[in-house]
Amino acid sequence: MTRTAAAAGTRRYTGIFPAEPGQVRHARAALAGWLGGWPLADEAVLVCSEFATNSVVHSASRDGGAFTLRVEVRPDLLRIEVEDAGGPWRAGSRDGRPHGFDVVDAIAGPGNWGIDGDGRGRVAWAWLGR
Repeated sequence: MTRTAAAAGTRRYTGIFPAEPGQVRHARAALAGWLGGWPLADEAVLVCSEFATNSVVHSASRDGGAFTLRVEVRPDLLRIEVEDAGGPWRAGSRDGRPHGFDVVDAIAGPGNWGIDGDGRGRVAWAWLGR
């Protein structure tokens, strides 16, 4: 989770959720509660939702595994990541409407999010700033 050295006042959250569709809402609720009144909490919860849904639907975690939500909040910067078991990508619908990563790109901005890993494990991450 390195962008720059963590500042004083840094808080961290980690939650592990079964990779089942109903668990995405639990991850969102846990994050919303933990973030409280952080200014970009709604945006962070939406990014969490997109990453967690991708893990549940498109990763090998969906076969009885889990996804891990990690969040680091600094005074004016937040990093969110969701780790899953990787696996082959399933092609998504390209119907001209925004989908998961399009939404993340609109929220975080180009260069402020990405996906690391491979078929053995993947981490989708984003930085959000005030």
